[in-house]
Amino acid sequence: MNFGTTEILLIVAVVFLLFGASRLPQLAKSLGQTRKAFKEGMREAEEEDRIEQEQKKLQTPPNTATLNAPHVAAVSDEELLAEMRRRAEVKQQ
Repeated sequence: MNFGTTEILLIVAVVFLLFGASRLPQLAKSLGQTRKAFKEGMREAEEEDRIEQEQKKLQTPPNTATLNAPHVAAVSDEELLAEMRRRAEVKQQ
């Protein structure tokens, strides 16, 4: 959407008529302050997210069960079959 010179002048004229010459500087100042506060809030939120992610990484220990667990490919077929039978017997009891 491209605004030409005519459209921009029309918008400025309408704003000038609605708010008057005395209110325009106040309006521009409040818009600038709002923009600055919004940017500062976004920066703070990003910083908090970054710190939270770092804390989660530090607090979460690696899962030792998965690190020490034998891989299925490392187990022979006979051992796998024996383990399945053992678990089936335990389940039936």
